Amino acid sequence: MDFGRRLKELRKKAGLTQAQLGERVGVTKSVISFYEQQERSPSPNVLIRLSEVFHVSTDCLLGIERRKTLDVSDLSDEQVRLVEAILKAIREQ
Repeated sequence: MDFGRRLKELRKKAGLTQAQLGERVGVTKSVISFYEQQERSPSPNVLIRLSEVFHVSTDCLLGIERRKTLDVSDLSDEQVRLVEAILKAIREQ
């Protein structure tokens, strides 16, 4: 899947319009449309902001990495350990 389709898929999963996404990353709706249509490529700074909005790596956005990430930055150490234990249990099934 190319960057434009991946961006559109992530945007729709997040329930965002092109205008809303543009606001979050500091570009216009038109620029988001250009990205989705593969008519433009984002600058490194915009790419980083997009990855932060969607909680994925820039590699994931670019199609280099298929691994998903989980943002646990607002959880306590105990909560992170609990999430890790849940993931381990799921993987062992």
